[in-house]
Amino acid sequence: MNKYKVLTDSNLVSLLKQRDRNAFAEIYDRYSMMIYYKVNQMLRDENAAKDLVQDLFTSIWEKSDFIRDNVGISSYLYVASRNRVLNYIQKGKTKSDYLAEIGKYSLQVSDETLEKLDEKDLMLLITSEIAKLPAKMREVFELSRLEDLSHREIAERLNLSESTVKKQVQNALKILKVRLAHYNSLGIMLLIFLRSN
Repeated sequence: MNKYKVLTDSNLVSLLKQRDRNAFAEIYDRYSMMIYYKVNQMLRDENAAKDLVQDLFTSIWEKSDFIRDNVGISSYLYVASRNRVLNYIQKGKTKSDYLAEIGKYSLQVSDETLEKLDEKDLMLLITSEIAKLPAKMREVFELSRLEDLSHREIAERLNLSESTVKKQVQNALKILKVRLAHYNSLGIMLLIFLRSN
């Protein structure tokens, strides 16, 4: 058994700062797919997302001394990936109004708040709330958010009208936003995961 798999994130960061390649590999294995998913959800560009995530992990290897000991690595990666996406947007590599809105909102959320996020708990919370949606609404919502299908594709797959699909997604968003409203640090998660079509 790989001894690094049982180490805490804090232990891995300490080893990373000592230039331990196996610790770096374990951090990469734990978090690269999650970070890629979030970046790709913001950019909707697989190649750009892969490049940004690769750049991020290269950077943490090269600049591991700059990672503060009291910051969880998942939060650090989340903040760093968000900043790279914002830089990418600001350099004009993409012009989408949707991305501009994410950028504007993201800047309103402090890094300190984001550093306190426990990514796994938040995703479990969101997944749990989605599971509580009415069956048909949940099915439509998951096809929209998890499989990234358009309203038209969902309508064709489920033999529904596009307007019904749109209404189901809107209703799901309303329900989830109400249920998650008291988690004020979820703003970014909601924008990424619960985006509007």
